[in-house]
Amino acid sequence: MKKRKIQDRDRLYSFLRHYVDFLLKLSYRKIKYNGLENVPADGAVIYAPNHTNALMDALVILAMDKKPKVFVARADIFRQPTLAKIFTFLKIMPIMRMRDGINEVKKNNETIEKAVDVLKDKVPFCIFPEGQHQAKHSAQPLSKGIFRIAFQAQELMPDTPLYIVPVGMQYGNFFRFRSTVNVKVGEPINVGKFIAENCGLTPQEQMNRMKDLLAERMKSLIMYIPNDEDYEATYEICAAAMRPQRRRLLQNAPAGSIPRRLAHFEANAITTAAIARFKEEKPQEAAELMKLGRQAYRMRTSQKISLSSLTSRFPYFVRVLRFILFWILLPYCIPAAILTLPIFLLSSVGFKLLKDHAFRNSVRYLINLLIWPLLVIIYSTVAFVLLPWEWALAFTAIVLPAPIAAQEMWRLFRLEISDIRLLLNGKLRKTYTKIQEIVLNLK
Repeated sequence: MKKRKIQDRDRLYSFLRHYVDFLLKLSYRKIKYNGLENVPADGAVIYAPNHTNALMDALVILAMDKKPKVFVARADIFRQPTLAKIFTFLKIMPIMRMRDGINEVKKNNETIEKAVDVLKDKVPFCIFPEGQHQAKHSAQPLSKGIFRIAFQAQELMPDTPLYIVPVGMQYGNFFRFRSTVNVKVGEPINVGKFIAENCGLTPQEQMNRMKDLLAERMKSLIMYIPNDEDYEATYEICAAAMRPQRRRLLQNAPAGSIPRRLAHFEANAITTAAIARFKEEKPQEAAELMKLGRQAYRMRTSQKISLSSLTSRFPYFVRVLRFILFWILLPYCIPAAILTLPIFLLSSVGFKLLKDHAFRNSVRYLINLLIWPLLVIIYSTVAFVLLPWEWALAFTAIVLPAPIAAQEMWRLFRLEISDIRLLLNGKLRKTYTKIQEIVLNLK
């Protein structure tokens, strides 16, 4: 009997995939995919996304289209046999990292061979070239694994085009449930063409050059801020300047040249580039701007004010709408919160066990994925025992969206409090105004 390969079609996997994708869409208020036309249709594809949000990154890439995809994950989570079987079922392969030791890294040859086999079957393969996640709008050095796989695969299938497709994922908030995700697919790298154009270099030199190219393309797809001592200040400055910068960008750009859904990303890119030039040309004045950014960051975070209170495009309208929605949803959301209390308690316990906050959304997602269906079955069974079937059926239908409703109520309440705190903090608003004046005058 032919041994089953990880990329082979699995009916149970295909069935569960619909539920996994559906729950992912419920876990975020908005998921936008841009540039899907850049994904080549004439060959094998390796997706190369940035890595900022643990398991959620893989789920967002998986939901990009209906095609199955094979992923890699760090090998230490495969040590337990039961988990290894689960990950294999989920089409995830182990890969060793340099921190695991040279002897362990040598075991990657088997993974590379399997990855090449996946690509030969033209099943999309996804590897996070940064190697580890970092909950920041920045970038990390790329590992060589993706290039070794690409070069070896191209050598074994010279007549098949092979592409590395850079992907940038930006989360509205790395840690909050029901945030937003914006995904940008960049210009692919044709591996065979790249090797031919750099045939005068050694394979190692070719890999290094491709690594630089991929790193630049990945950075261009996100709001890239250097991960240095000014990171928090720069991010705060970008947030402070986003609304006026976006407004000016749309006013000056030719009509339709910049999609409105991407305008705030372009505005942030303009701000980060202007700050970088400002640091080079006028370092002392730039240091004062960074000082203002740090002050604003400290004041905002100490008062627990959300950046959403600052960056909303229509602040007054949004604040009124939030207030109205909160009170409309409250009568339903209070019992919904009670019914979903087991999920809240399990999530809280999980969060306390986690040292890395980037795993919070992943834990919350998995708990919703596994526990909420069980709770619905329990609640529905009790309802059908105690109530007429018509009432029990209605109760079941009403209770289904309870986790989302409870989270939305909490989100709206939290943002209402944040809005009030910002309105009452005149010093912080004056600091933001000063930052805006400086940034908008930068060239």
